Amino acid sequence: MNATSTSKSIQAAFSYCVQQVRSYDYHHYLCLLHLPSTMRKSAFALRAFNVETARAMDVASDPRVGLMRLLWWQEAVDKIFAHKVVEHPTARALSSIISEHKINKSWLKRSVEARINDARREEDEIPETLGVLERYSEDTVSTFLYMTLQAGGITSTAADHAASHIGKASGLLLLLKSLPYHASRNPQTSYIPADLASKHGLLVTEGGRRQIRMDSREKLSEVVFEMASVANVHLQKARDLAGTVPAEAFPVLLPAVPAQVLLDSLRGVQFDVFDPRLAKGIMGISPLSFQLKLKWYAWRGKY
Repeated sequence: MNATSTSKSIQAAFSYCVQQVRSYDYHHYLCLLHLPSTMRKSAFALRAFNVETARAMDVASDPRVGLMRLLWWQEAVDKIFAHKVVEHPTARALSSIISEHKINKSWLKRSVEARINDARREEDEIPETLGVLERYSEDTVSTFLYMTLQAGGITSTAADHAASHIGKASGLLLLLKSLPYHASRNPQTSYIPADLASKHGLLVTEGGRRQIRMDSREKLSEVVFEMASVANVHLQKARDLAGTVPAEAFPVLLPAVPAQVLLDSLRGVQFDVFDPRLAKGIMGISPLSFQLKLKWYAWRGKY
């Protein structure tokens, strides 16, 4: 392949990444548009990788097929860092940015391995504590903020700490928002921790297997409130660090905005995740309102 063909192929790979993020992770797509042009390619390639691994189980007709896809991506990461060609547009885009920037391989590996471990979770294997879900959120959300900062050449402990808290908050809130979807696909598999479920009378044992009852919206709302409160604490901790975070990191940390919007939307429906208003627009508000809020934060240099 000559230089012109290679350039066109890589350009097409990045276009594919942008379209994937726009189609399946729209709120992050809007956030990434506020990044400096020099950082967007890396950010879209990384976010597209997350789309591929996050959707692997959802698009598979058989869970085993979804798991195989995740294992394929795990192997692809090793090949990319070994400078081997992987015939997939997202992999090509990742390979391109990894050759230009020092991206931490362990963070990419952590993200896909967290998805694999979740896919291997038994139907009645309920997360024991909220801490388990916080770690999952860091591995699947915070890591991409770390890598985006890294790709942008931003080295800041404060920015990394803020990214950690924002990722945990975003991850927890998105798990809450997805509860109705997961309940419809497999009622036995839950992202509600056993300790909170037991505290609010939602943990039952039938036939020797533990399950989460989803039939009491009032009790479920109490659990959601507690989980959302922890997410809110993470957001506040991230914002408390703003005075020590370098200005160039602020656009990377804009995902705090959709997390806050979703938190506010949950509050507006009294933390009832089955309220249809949560499914409207973007995070429960109109697309125009969401974009205006995002632009306001970006313009003010806030997150």
